[in-house]
Amino acid sequence: MGDALWKRLQLLVSVLSVLLVLALLFAGWCWWRLHASLPALDGKLTVAGLAAPVQITRDALGVPTVTGASRIDVARATGFLHAQDRFFQMDLLRRSGAGEVAELFGPAAVPFDRSRRLHGFRRIAEQALARLTPERRALLIAYTEGINAGLTALPTSPWEYLALRSHPRPWQPEDCFLAVYAMWFDLQDSTGHHERNLDALRETIGTAGANFFAPRGTSWDAALDGGTLPVPPLPPLRLRAPEEKTTVAFPLRPARLPVGSNNFAVSGAHTAGGGAMLASDMHLGLNVPNVWYRAMLVWTDDRGTAHRLVGVTLPGMPFIVSGSNGQIAWGYTNSYIDTTDVVTLETENTARAFYRTAQGYREIIDRTETIAVRGEEPVTFVARWTEWGPIVGTSGDGHYLVLRWNAHDPEATDTVPMELETATNVAGALAIGHRAGMPNQNLLVADRTGAIGWTLTGRIPRRFGHEGRYPVSWAYGDRRWDGWLADDEVPAIVNPADGFLWTANQRTVSGEAYAKLGDGGYYNGARAQIIRDDLRQLVDSGKKITPADLLAIQLDDRTVFLDRWQKLLLKTLTDEAVAKKKSRLELRTAVAAWSGHASADSAAYRLVKLWHQHVEARVFAPFFEQAAAVYPGFYSGNFQSEDALWQLVQEQPVRLLNPAHTSWESLLLAAADDVVANADRAGLAPARLTNGRENTLRMQHPFSRFLPRMLASLIDMPAQPLPGGSDMPRIQSANAGASERLVVSPGREDEGLFHMPGGQSGHPLSPYYRAGHEAWVKGEPTPLLPGPTQHTLVLQP
Repeated sequence: MGDALWKRLQLLVSVLSVLLVLALLFAGWCWWRLHASLPALDGKLTVAGLAAPVQITRDALGVPTVTGASRIDVARATGFLHAQDRFFQMDLLRRSGAGEVAELFGPAAVPFDRSRRLHGFRRIAEQALARLTPERRALLIAYTEGINAGLTALPTSPWEYLALRSHPRPWQPEDCFLAVYAMWFDLQDSTGHHERNLDALRETIGTAGANFFAPRGTSWDAALDGGTLPVPPLPPLRLRAPEEKTTVAFPLRPARLPVGSNNFAVSGAHTAGGGAMLASDMHLGLNVPNVWYRAMLVWTDDRGTAHRLVGVTLPGMPFIVSGSNGQIAWGYTNSYIDTTDVVTLETENTARAFYRTAQGYREIIDRTETIAVRGEEPVTFVARWTEWGPIVGTSGDGHYLVLRWNAHDPEATDTVPMELETATNVAGALAIGHRAGMPNQNLLVADRTGAIGWTLTGRIPRRFGHEGRYPVSWAYGDRRWDGWLADDEVPAIVNPADGFLWTANQRTVSGEAYAKLGDGGYYNGARAQIIRDDLRQLVDSGKKITPADLLAIQLDDRTVFLDRWQKLLLKTLTDEAVAKKKSRLELRTAVAAWSGHASADSAAYRLVKLWHQHVEARVFAPFFEQAAAVYPGFYSGNFQSEDALWQLVQEQPVRLLNPAHTSWESLLLAAADDVVANADRAGLAPARLTNGRENTLRMQHPFSRFLPRMLASLIDMPAQPLPGGSDMPRIQSANAGASERLVVSPGREDEGLFHMPGGQSGHPLSPYYRAGHEAWVKGEPTPLLPGPTQHTLVLQP
């Protein structure tokens, strides 16, 4: 080797060595900065404002027990904890509620901020805060001061701000309400789309057609009062005859994200301990960190009564959202009652700056909104408001459309839900639920005496002159909201004769009560039916029910909803049909291996589910495409169309056959070929197109979408195949599912069970970042109460 080449190699080695050293130094610096933002777990810290020391112990999962001398001290310490473990999550929640995300993430977030800023929730949050009693406001102020103290006590800013090259903004008391408004957006229709979808369907295929394809009730209903609604007949429609064949597109019906929940309860007559028992699993989008933060809160009130609560908190608010206080246990599911109306605005014909009301014309108010954008100039837009709410769009004939949403009223959000922390029985808890300002939920309560009860929370509009199903004009005063339903108008059920209650986002009541509540897009009742029937089987068995029995219902992944479709698919794949296309044989063989469960390794479940979707798309396309032509945002995912679909494929009326097909048989076979094509595109034989391949968990940190996969894996939860699906208690998709599972009998919390995806901490270097996640994945029973103490931190005045 020549001297020149040798010198060049030496130089290359030297350069690479320097680069390696620099890379190691940079990695070390990043690790040091990340490690510096970890909170202290032991020792003593001073927190201004405390009246007495507060002790915070943590178990092996990082679950804190916060013990203080008063509720306000516990609130301050809870704020401290939330900030130390989850401040960035809290920041995103308040920014999401206010429409201020682009300030952190730049121009890509501007459309999101515009959609949120339209509602003006920062202004409404300030009004909601002003409505609080002095005592409640003092509690939120103490919580806020605790948050800012926890943020300041970190050696450096939370690691996310280091990555963003930004700095956290101090928390304000009104931000607590903004965190709740972020939940309003998740749980309710903030756009009026459901009503506009129904209206587009009615406009194009008539009222009878809309009632058939989007009925108020179905054979799958599992209302708590046992009531049913009439099944609509086939509509008087006729599509083009097959000889007039035309090409019709076949988009799959958009999947409905499982934002909902299950909760159910059994009375004390059916439990070993004599107290009632509650199960609650709230379904939400799954992100890192998880939406909930576990805690046990302990304090003594002014009357000397000791309180011990265990459950989940929402970082951003200082109280237990769902859990047990030893006297009652409570949980929620989204109610999907109708809490929004789309109002057709009648304007004057020139500038269209004034709109008609029963009191005469009023001027549309233009609110200038300025969105701060990271790295760019602010973006300004005008949100146009009326006395009923913001303008959210225009109708097909050019009228402005206004959204009337109960969330826009300051009294619709308050801190009354925290009174459940000290409720002692079902009756008292349901009364609190009626007064609670929060997104409208099904509240289910079980108490220590054995009683169970259900009701609805939140402000429920009292409609006058219309049912709220379609957009209407409110210009003449003959149609409007006439305040809220009074407590005695809100349905409630206490101690039913069967000894159990259940909700799963289905229609819960019938008759006059249903007419008052309306339909905001209820879920198909299949999931609720399975839970109801599982409970009935337990009760009828005569055995004393345990927490493990209710956990088994939460994990029930039986395919009841699709069983008949599996039989129909096998019937469709006849020997003659298979002989025409050999690929259908593989499909038939895989579908025949039906286990009756949506297990992760089940190909049969996924194939039948896909076939159901393709049949639905082909059957409904001629009808729904007409609606989409009228309203481009048309979405049929909230329609309970299952009965319509099943009736059509059973009765096979020629006049309602998609004109792209010569027969119903050819339509069903074409849908089967669609499934084979799905497998081909995946490069898999049908028998390998398993449920787990689709249901592989994608529980991601907000940053991971911008990182290489190797780095993203360090901050995401593991990508594990999961059982479950839609229309069953174990509802699961890749990025949505049970955000927690809770089973508890008040007074016997030591027997309670709990699961939560993700971990307590939002810091990837924390031992609690993924702690407990594996039990959630596997459905393994784990205790509700915190375990033995591993760390002790004392906050002192």
